[in-house]
Amino acid sequence: MTREQLERELADLHAVSFGWALSCCRWDREEARDVLQIAYVRALEAVQGFNGDATPRCWFFGIVRNTAAERRRTRLIRSAALKRWLLREPAPEGEPSPEHLSGREQTGRLLRRLLLTLSHRQREVLHLVFYEDLTVEQAARVLDLPIGTTRKHYQRGKLRLRRLLPEVRP
Repeated sequence: MTREQLERELADLHAVSFGWALSCCRWDREEARDVLQIAYVRALEAVQGFNGDATPRCWFFGIVRNTAAERRRTRLIRSAALKRWLLREPAPEGEPSPEHLSGREQTGRLLRRLLLTLSHRQREVLHLVFYEDLTVEQAARVLDLPIGTTRKHYQRGKLRLRRLLPEVRP
């Protein structure tokens, strides 16, 4: 793949990539913007490393996830204030959230709240499958996990959400 082809591919993926970056950054919009910017640079620098084993989307989502994890580790080492990532600010005026863009803002808020009750790994797998329309196999590639492990997280996460949904319905 040439640099120009990758640039076009990344431009087409921007909206979903930002949604994935938000998930990887625990819904911190500023951190997600920073992670996505760094991921774009890394992807363009590593264009020769894309060998076609995965789709460009899966490949780039892996870069976004790894970038977010690296920044999180660095921040946690530098600071003992682990509560910082728990603070969530509303979306700035004029910049619609991914849920609003898809027309499911209320459902998105409910699911996000429920997703926060899941383990980190279950949350990642379910986000990739449900929000980003990846298969479980593609999610395994993005997360760099064995397919069996990914399927187990997927099944357990869905089961937990099923148990929680009746509790929150009016």
